[in-house]
Amino acid sequence: MKSRTCRTASVAALTGITLALGLVNAGSASASTPSGCGSVRQIGSTKYIKYKGQSAASVKQYYGCGKNYAYLLIWDSFRKHHKWKTATVGVMTPEGRLHAVKWKDSPAYEMWSAGYATTNCTQAFGLVQVGSGADKADAKSSMVC
Repeated sequence: MKSRTCRTASVAALTGITLALGLVNAGSASASTPSGCGSVRQIGSTKYIKYKGQSAASVKQYYGCGKNYAYLLIWDSFRKHHKWKTATVGVMTPEGRLHAVKWKDSPAYEMWSAGYATTNCTQAFGLVQVGSGADKADAKSSMVC
């Protein structure tokens, strides 16, 4: 009976540790799906927003439900050491126009653009404004046609 009690306690402790680790890493999870579209796939390559040499966020473009979406994730490691103000994400066309733009204030750190239905080439664009907002860094994913 004693070994069964120890084994049950060990399983319970391991389960608790696993759940705690899942909560700690929740902010760095991969992209879920945009609002209104339950199935998307990444198109093009991921790019990284760098702020003073440090990776701050990742920017990706997705396609699903007949639309292109941009996705931005501000990394946990960046959020721990920098105060950021606003993040912006959108779908950019070759002439530099942003479509389906969304922006959020801190503390939001994961965001999708609205969907943009087009047959044009597009890329995801992401921007993070740091501190009072005068300092900013951005990146664009690869262009997909």
